[in-house]
Amino acid sequence: MIKAYIELTKTNILKMVLVTTVLGFAMANDGLKPYDLLLWTLLGTALSSAGAGALNHYLERVVDGKMDRTRNRPLPSGRVSPMGALIFGIALSVAGVSLLCVQVNYLAALLAGGTIITYAFIYTPMKRVHWLNTPFGAIPGAIPPLIGWAGATGGLDKGAYVLFLILFLWQHPHFYAIAWMYRDDYRKGKFQMLPIVEPDGRATFRQSLACCLVLIPVSAWPTFLMLSGWLYGIGAMVLGFWFLWVCLQWRISETVEDARRVLRASVIYFPLLLLLLLIDAFFFDRVLSQGVGL
Repeated sequence: MIKAYIELTKTNILKMVLVTTVLGFAMANDGLKPYDLLLWTLLGTALSSAGAGALNHYLERVVDGKMDRTRNRPLPSGRVSPMGALIFGIALSVAGVSLLCVQVNYLAALLAGGTIITYAFIYTPMKRVHWLNTPFGAIPGAIPPLIGWAGATGGLDKGAYVLFLILFLWQHPHFYAIAWMYRDDYRKGKFQMLPIVEPDGRATFRQSLACCLVLIPVSAWPTFLMLSGWLYGIGAMVLGFWFLWVCLQWRISETVEDARRVLRASVIYFPLLLLLLLIDAFFFDRVLSQGVGL
């Protein structure tokens, strides 16, 4: 039962949420201190994200039972009751937003509340209505670094918006590749994903390539905003062109195998980009400063 409720929180998404929240906090505050504020920010964000995930499970319980990849989730399999999932999701959501409001600041709480609303009550039902669910779904997926930034400073500036844009753009080829791989399953659930609405895939490939292309200059913006140095800027360009090349191969072949390569490339690209940003912004910068001081 405990494992089933943990599964409702969508732990894979939760991990990414926490990592990007830490990134926003660190970039805004030039480090992770004060640690108590960071911990409160992470706890409130984690509870909010977990609550949104549980609400998503509740709202999609019927269609999840129709698809092969989701029929063993806690609700379709009967391991958790619908009412239990609903109460669990509401409790986590309220606890997360309230914690941020009391222990962090109102802006962080507002952003977390906005994430819950857009993910559970806009993106989730929109998946059965219009293919624009993917761009709308990328909005709550890109908000966590804003929560971290707001948690650290109480406000937002250009750096926060750049992190939002990077994460927003990255999600499109990532999720379009998933939609292409599982389009037969999504068709069973009557989800209006782009590969279902336009089966020839031209719009899917076009949008994936466009987002990869725009991601290259956007990912380099932290260098020009002085949030990082040229080490990150060059690395971001190299990673961006590599990601674009993998997407281009998918466009040429139109195969599930190359869609899977895009998915793998996306989960390699983003962590490397974040790692490079943190190394350049903190470790490499400090090493250079110490060298100049000597």
